[in-house]
Amino acid sequence: MRLKDKVALITGGAQGIGRAIAETYAKEGCRISICDVMEPMAQSTAEEIKKTYNVDTLAMKVNVTVLEECEKWVKSTIEKFQKIDILVNNAGITKDNLVMRMSESEWDAVISVNLKGVFNCTRAVTRPMFKQHSGSVINMASVVGLMGNAGQINYSATKGGVIAMTKTCAREFASRKIRVNAIAPGFIRTAMTDKLTDDQKKSLLTIIPLDKLGEAQDVANAALFLASEESAYITGQVLSVNGGMYM
Repeated sequence: MRLKDKVALITGGAQGIGRAIAETYAKEGCRISICDVMEPMAQSTAEEIKKTYNVDTLAMKVNVTVLEECEKWVKSTIEKFQKIDILVNNAGITKDNLVMRMSESEWDAVISVNLKGVFNCTRAVTRPMFKQHSGSVINMASVVGLMGNAGQINYSATKGGVIAMTKTCAREFASRKIRVNAIAPGFIRTAMTDKLTDDQKKSLLTIIPLDKLGEAQDVANAALFLASEESAYITGQVLSVNGGMYM
């Protein structure tokens, strides 16, 4: 098992890509701590993972835009598991609109969750990871953070910012043997992409060389690689999982 006895924190872990990562880690023997704003779903996900994969789990309701809540989650995880080996900053939202129509509240909400949330959770794990001189931080970026996308100025700005944060943290944390990398998914089958119309999906396929949307498991596999010792000499990198949409 590649993550035997490791402890992973996963934000937005109740469903979608976050849940897929949690289950993939659990299969490899990892103990799981997930947070989400949807507490009942987070609790049920944690219980199902515990029952299915026979690993200890923890679930908490956390608003990642509030530093104190992130710190409380980290403290509770350490109290239960005594350490933290992996942080996956996966929580994210969209509020799409064209620049001329985007409201200040739409801009602020996405910036707060997708960018400030990554900072808050990363800051919250620095002390325990620095103390143990080991760890892996994995940030969820996006293909639109690399190429931009009309109607997503707020979302693409946050994901481009996450990539810059990843590289900065990789430089700051390297002396403490902590690796920091990002994953930039393309269009993945999730609740977010389920909102797209059939015509929108067909249009997307014309610019994806592999001619299909990705699956949450495709992203989870990349997250497993970046959390494992197989990527021990990799830091500050962005792993694109996009079917060739952006090269």
